[in-house]
Amino acid sequence: MDGMTHDAPAARPRVLGAVVDDETRCVHYRTEVDIVAIRFACCGEYYPCHLCHEEAAGHPARQWPLAERDTRAILCGACGAELPIATYLEVDACPECDAAFNPRCRLHTHLYFETEG
Repeated sequence: MDGMTHDAPAARPRVLGAVVDDETRCVHYRTEVDIVAIRFACCGEYYPCHLCHEEAAGHPARQWPLAERDTRAILCGACGAELPIATYLEVDACPECDAAFNPRCRLHTHLYFETEG
């Protein structure tokens, strides 16, 4: 023993769907930068993508309301950080570990989050 106290690493939330690796990639999206999972507003469960949710959840997806942008609903597959929606929408990489996020995910924002206008 070194006499120091060590915190055990926090357990990562479970990610459902057709996950193919430990960084939350799935059969639908599995490039190097596909490393986020989204906690869906309808069920509170993490899925790598809207297609995984559609195939496995057994219910329709619901978008996160604009008023809930401070909710931690994004999981970085690289480091396990849970990010607020607002933060995720403003960055291109994880603010905790600097792992790059897929910029093309912005094309699907409306599937997960209410948008203005």
